[in-house]
Amino acid sequence: MRRGTVLICLMAAVSGPAAPGQVAGSSADRQALQDRRRTPVVEAVLKTRDAVVNISATSVVVSRSRFGFDSLFDDIFQAPRRATSAGSGFLIHPSGYIVTNAHVVARSTDSKITFADEHEGKAHPARVVTMDREHDLAVLKIDTDRPLPYLPLGRSDDLMIGETVLAIGNPLGYHHTVTTGVIGALHRTLEFGSSVKYSDLIQTDAAINPGNSGGPLLNINGELIGINTAIRGDAQNIGFAIPVDHLRRLLPEMMTMEIETDRRMQSGMLVGDGEVVRVLSVTEGGPADRAGLQAGDVLRQVQGKPVTQAMDFYAVVLERKPGDTIPLVVERSGQTRSAALVLALMPKPDGAKLAWERLGLRLAEMTSQQVREFGLPRRLGLIITEVDAAGPARRAGIRRGDVLAQLGRYGLNDFDTLGQLLKDIRPGNTVYAGWLRSSGEYIFRYGEHVRVR
Repeated sequence: MRRGTVLICLMAAVSGPAAPGQVAGSSADRQALQDRRRTPVVEAVLKTRDAVVNISATSVVVSRSRFGFDSLFDDIFQAPRRATSAGSGFLIHPSGYIVTNAHVVARSTDSKITFADEHEGKAHPARVVTMDREHDLAVLKIDTDRPLPYLPLGRSDDLMIGETVLAIGNPLGYHHTVTTGVIGALHRTLEFGSSVKYSDLIQTDAAINPGNSGGPLLNINGELIGINTAIRGDAQNIGFAIPVDHLRRLLPEMMTMEIETDRRMQSGMLVGDGEVVRVLSVTEGGPADRAGLQAGDVLRQVQGKPVTQAMDFYAVVLERKPGDTIPLVVERSGQTRSAALVLALMPKPDGAKLAWERLGLRLAEMTSQQVREFGLPRRLGLIITEVDAAGPARRAGIRRGDVLAQLGRYGLNDFDTLGQLLKDIRPGNTVYAGWLRSSGEYIFRYGEHVRVR
């Protein structure tokens, strides 16, 4: 009965004569009335929505006890099953690079992207380029034959408690939903389980729900200020976002890690965003050093094109191979100079040897049977075959038969990645190690900071 009443009312509203006070004037009059409704929120949405994407991630998951939001980190694994989860993301470069949360795609075997102007059935395959699990950030890439709309990185060092913010994302599968609110607090800390802690988060009451993970948090000017990441499951209207300044700081290392471990190349330099795009560091004796580049140089051009963000540099490098030359134009002390950066083949570190020397672990790649026993969607770690009784790993509680799944902020898949991570850690420094342990029916996750020798 109630449904029929609603339908009748809607039909009357559509087909009935104009009520007193309604305006049925010219199109110009209607446009003028619409323009009066065009608030700063509307302007911000129109400015940014085409750069926001929906992410559908398919993975082999398991029944588990859940902590926090979107199965962010889990302690107990049981029977595996295939499932699809929804998340959000946003483009940061016109060549198809997308930022999202690591937990949106960490266990995915297949990720697809849908844009705002596309129907739900159309999707584009995406691959994970690099991931930082410790800070819950990931970069994806889709292939494109045209420049795509993107969100330049904003800033989060001048945020004000009480200022209006917008979240755009894919909550509960409702594509490109917009919610608004204010910044409720800054510098918040969240803990998930016994070993995962996020610090310096933005707190907001803009509605964030499962599926919003990885989407942008924007200010009223449509500027990116954060990446939506979590909610308090026991509260209402309390959500959290990673400040965009964290992404600015972490992105150079994340992209360099991909270049060195997967592409086996080295440029010998880190490039980062700020008021200008600047060379952050140069490796002594590396390609950038040989090209005459110095830390502090302002990067003006890459391969003849103006540089507006650090990703302009990394996107070009990722399309090249060792031996290729990339022409650069930099500014130093007010003077403009050219440089020819010749990419070099990255020496392959011996991951197995370094694991024994630094951690006291002997490891092997997981067999298909072991992958199934641990309920993993694919090989996501290295099986531990021997533990030095006097080594750092043993003191941290790691045992033979455990799976070393994470080192620092990165997941482990092979010995090349392991070697690349260990080669830069100096004796006496600590590194976070995450491992899985089978205990009869259950699989448990552990993590400790290990002092390398």
